[in-house]
Amino acid sequence: MTSYERVLTALRHKEPDRIPFDLGASLLTGINVHAYRALRRFLGLPETQTEILDTIQQIVCVENDVIELLHVDVRGVRPEPIAHAPQRAPQHLDGSGKYHQMRDELGVCWHMPVEGGLYFDMVSHPLAQAETIEDLDQFAFPPGDDPSRFVGMKERAGFYRFEEQRAYILGQHSAGIWELALWLSGYEKFFCDMLAEKEFSHALMRRITDYKLAYWQKALDTVGDNVLIVCEADDLATQHSQLCSVDLYKQMISPYHKELFGFIKERARKNGAPEVHLFYHTCGAMLPFADLLHEEGVDILNPVQVSAQGMDSKDVKKLLGDRFTLWGGGVDTQRVLPYGTPKEVKDEVRRRIDDLAPGGGFVFSTVHNVQGDVPPENYMAMWEALREYGIYR
Repeated sequence: MTSYERVLTALRHKEPDRIPFDLGASLLTGINVHAYRALRRFLGLPETQTEILDTIQQIVCVENDVIELLHVDVRGVRPEPIAHAPQRAPQHLDGSGKYHQMRDELGVCWHMPVEGGLYFDMVSHPLAQAETIEDLDQFAFPPGDDPSRFVGMKERAGFYRFEEQRAYILGQHSAGIWELALWLSGYEKFFCDMLAEKEFSHALMRRITDYKLAYWQKALDTVGDNVLIVCEADDLATQHSQLCSVDLYKQMISPYHKELFGFIKERARKNGAPEVHLFYHTCGAMLPFADLLHEEGVDILNPVQVSAQGMDSKDVKKLLGDRFTLWGGGVDTQRVLPYGTPKEVKDEVRRRIDDLAPGGGFVFSTVHNVQGDVPPENYMAMWEALREYGIYR
């Protein structure tokens, strides 16, 4: 099979020749720059000027030589950074000299320690003091459909699909609707607003949804009829529980998801796409939200966080495998991949394949991104186990 055929077969819940493999097709299935550079050295590949795709997570653009060497089946088509963003401030040292600091296009401020820093953390929120609808009216979202975001997008999509014969994930331009509300307001404030200031909360969610609708209309129109997988993301759960109740999710978040996901699918069909699969990322113990996500139009769940409560791979496959393609969960990234032995990594991969692969509906990637402390020996032990055990026939 070609990579495209392999992925398409898995998405249709049938068994391809082997399990499709994803490294770097999304900013949720990628690799941190420190781990990536170590992996290149381990593989004997030349040192390069590695491109950072996501400054916050320090996720890299996986280069063509790694894609080919590791037989990666999925590519990523992402927007370019918006050219003009008045609130954005590029990475620089703060006054203490101890932190790299930056401000994104929406005005959220982030910093990362100079010594030993692996990714950026949020430190301030532009709507932290906003209390009224009038306050929201004063906040200017940049245009989601600014032409600078889409430079080269159609060409990349066509090249991956038709020249390389790989599937691609069409990526989002921002975090998810709810996640952006939390980032803009601050987590504590928006959690409280969802309960005590519902009108304000809905107004903010409405503005974020419109911001994303503008992006997706332009992105889908740009790539046209070859789109197969479209990515959106929020985090709905923690390691042991959920970030809000199912009832509150249904009231405050689900209507916007349903609107956005429905729009994406309708627009893709209007542009002639034979089928489109909505890839949705949420970490943690997310099982209580599964029915609602299915109703909203989610087709692909990422990841299967096998270390979270209730997320054992065998149980998740049994409960959700007939409704969702399970993308990720191939190896635990909290303990086994960074700290296990190569043998423990291989044993873990074999177990997850045994649980998740039967009947198709599974694409192999790690649980979330490969973090900066993952030894290349362990990453390659994972890959070797996938090559050995990931064959259907």
